[in-house]
Amino acid sequence: MTDRPSPKQYILGIHAYKPGKSSSDDGRALVKLSANENSLGTSAAALEALESARVEAATYPDPGSTALREAIGELHGLDPERIVCGTGSDELLNLAAQGYAGAGDEVLFSQFSFAVYDIAARRCGANPVEAPATDYTADVDALLAAVNERTRVVFLANPNNPTGTAIPADEVVRLHAGLPSSVLLVLDEAYGEYVDPALQRVGFDLAAAHSNVLVTRTFSKIYGLAAERIGWATGSPELIDTLNRIRGPFNVTVSGQRAAEAALKDQDFVKLSRDHNTKERTRFEAEMAQLGNHGLTAVPSAANFSLVLFEGDLTAETALGALAEVGYAVRHLPGQGLPNALRITIGKTEDMDQVIAALRGLCGEAA
Repeated sequence: MTDRPSPKQYILGIHAYKPGKSSSDDGRALVKLSANENSLGTSAAALEALESARVEAATYPDPGSTALREAIGELHGLDPERIVCGTGSDELLNLAAQGYAGAGDEVLFSQFSFAVYDIAARRCGANPVEAPATDYTADVDALLAAVNERTRVVFLANPNNPTGTAIPADEVVRLHAGLPSSVLLVLDEAYGEYVDPALQRVGFDLAAAHSNVLVTRTFSKIYGLAAERIGWATGSPELIDTLNRIRGPFNVTVSGQRAAEAALKDQDFVKLSRDHNTKERTRFEAEMAQLGNHGLTAVPSAANFSLVLFEGDLTAETALGALAEVGYAVRHLPGQGLPNALRITIGKTEDMDQVIAALRGLCGEAA
């Protein structure tokens, strides 16, 4: 017996999630290229909806996010009854682990995956298990080799955060086909809209056809609504029922629901954001390739950020400090096994100009 409440031991094994910085160590505000937010901001239609929703501040939101689910279903050709909304996709990722794993079970994911997967496993007393990645990319064979009788949930971010890598649709299908039907496959597609729309269907099709696939998406990235915390998931009726049983009863705000509905209708803004990101990411990766003789490498990305490896005389820590000095916050991830790397969100053209110039200067090259 102790003289104070004691947390569960598996909770003490959690390292709290650390968000990307937006200021320097001395308190200076920095341009935030550390959280993979949309550098173009938010569509005007979504901002207008946010403003108009203020008059409803005294009322509880629709607990089922009905209109939002219908709008999502209409856009993606999905049954709204097979959609659940959450406080960001983070809530839904945690609920998936909570709903299907517990003490003694295993939650599997690839090396260099999203930090929330480890937290989600530990929150429900399950054991997080990492399968080795290949070239900073999820390895389907390694994941399948790690599956055993204790495996309950497999998380796959595609594209992956923080590496930006993605596996093709046929590999996603092969991963699912190799799993026991009792194992839940969670396809985290937070950055799915940054992929060519023609390649975005594999998760939805698997979730529609199988009872053990859950696909999560978010409005925090390409839709520019990170402040409102809105995510959604689609899966079989049984999966959606489980998440509805344990999610918060009013988990998406009135303003969030209204803004997300408006954002879905502004696909011109989504295309603009995707095109800008593709152009600037391609340019940035080409610039990093020119610095390869100095040990810099940009891991090929399908998302709205680039993971830059520092394997020469210039270290990630030095580059982190130098970028802060010229006004930019980027993400250093030693806690995720990437001490020699920086994750850099693709920003506005002028911001990428400055980041490129700074990195070139650190390598002794002309800007």
